[in-house]
Amino acid sequence: MKRVHVFTLAVPLALLLVAASTAQPSSTNTVKIEGYVLDSSCAYTKNLDKPISAACARSCAKGGSPLVILTSDGTVYWPISGGIPAAGQNRRLMPFAGEKVTVSGKVFQRSGSKAIVIEKIERVASSKAATKTH
Repeated sequence: MKRVHVFTLAVPLALLLVAASTAQPSSTNTVKIEGYVLDSSCAYTKNLDKPISAACARSCAKGGSPLVILTSDGTVYWPISGGIPAAGQNRRLMPFAGEKVTVSGKVFQRSGSKAIVIEKIERVASSKAATKTH
């Protein structure tokens, strides 16, 4: 009977340790990335290099699509909250929707997906939002 209890406790503990080790920051330092703020749906379904327009990005975000940061090499960074309980990041990113930004923060990776806890976000000086509509 003792072996069953030890096994019952050991398996969940091992799974917890594996899960914790797979969501570690890729760097303990703050990193800086540059990319466009656009809605996640367009980033994946339309295979865009940059947003169609700021209005399009805002419209999709208002509809519930999470805003992401798409870098020039095609990497998508999911902005996440550093606090608990976690909070959505669309409100923070909405003023930059459709624009090129520089973001500083801690990056996390898990199974090929990347996320960033934003510490600072700024427009890229030469960034002009596109004027096309959805």
